[in-house]
Amino acid sequence: MKKTLPISMALTALMSLTGCSTSNDTASDATNGDTASSSQEATTLRFAHFWPATSATHKDVFEPWAKQIEEESNGRLKVEIFPSATLSKADAAYDAAAKGTVDIGSQLQGYTNGRFPLTQITELPGLSNSATQMNCMLQTLYDDGVISSEYEDTHLLFMMGTGPGGIHTIDKEIRKPEDLKGLRIRRPSAIAGDIIEAAGGTPVGLPAPDLYTSLQRGVLDGLSLPWDATGSFKLIELVNTHTNMPFYSSAIMVTMNKDKYESLPDDLKKVIDDNSGMEMAAMAGEVFDGEDAKFMAEAKAKGDTMIDIPDPLNDPAWSAPLEAGTQKYLKDTEALGLDAQAVYQKAKEASAACKA
Repeated sequence: MKKTLPISMALTALMSLTGCSTSNDTASDATNGDTASSSQEATTLRFAHFWPATSATHKDVFEPWAKQIEEESNGRLKVEIFPSATLSKADAAYDAAAKGTVDIGSQLQGYTNGRFPLTQITELPGLSNSATQMNCMLQTLYDDGVISSEYEDTHLLFMMGTGPGGIHTIDKEIRKPEDLKGLRIRRPSAIAGDIIEAAGGTPVGLPAPDLYTSLQRGVLDGLSLPWDATGSFKLIELVNTHTNMPFYSSAIMVTMNKDKYESLPDDLKKVIDDNSGMEMAAMAGEVFDGEDAKFMAEAKAKGDTMIDIPDPLNDPAWSAPLEAGTQKYLKDTEALGLDAQAVYQKAKEASAACKA
């Protein structure tokens, strides 16, 4: 009995120590688990744009992009998209991203005239004949540092651009510049406005979401848009006469709040980087070109009037107003102390290199 007691006491002490160790290990594992769980919490990025949720831009460009970001980050990044200007006005998405009101924003540069004067040189007549070419030209100029200074207050993700913009009216045929006289035509940017004005029309500035009701109420006689936007905003239901004339294209950007980007760990930055730049620009261009073709075919199928002016820069009737609009924009940009002519030359070179 005398020998049994010490052994029993020793076993009891050992079990007590083992129990403490097991308890501490369990607590430690739980703490480590909480830390791991915390480090893996998803970061949600709020993405604001003005296109309808039914548009190809939303469904075929932005939603697949958001899904790719989430998959490649293993769920650590989530992108919550707010279409139809619900989180930011159509002309304020860039500023909202710069200030951090939203994490990502997309808008047309032309919605804030004077803010991106060098970028908008790419919108001039004759520089692109497709969205694919426009996107390649824009992204090339950004990547080469020609226009990148205009986006230094954000982290630019990728550039987009529309296909050629024509003129769409209700029962009014536009075959020559004189046909625009007295007509109120919605202009998407100052450049297109200058050309419309030079041709004799009255340019009216309105964001795309307001166009349907403005046409219905007779505030506008017509509008200048690429086919993609004409279909996306249901305007094809109202207009029935189309002048297919590539006299401008619209630049578009997708950009991110700089502080938000910098706050991400390096591996998540890489996910963003891997889904930025020229590859995304090319994908978006294909989507826009596909939509242009689809809606043009739809208008033809319903019997709309089609007027084709494929090369207006060399058309005797249209070359003068187009050249006047081009030179006015370059001169106005030079007056800001910017070397517009040099950028115009760079844009021509990028256009030629990007021609499909």
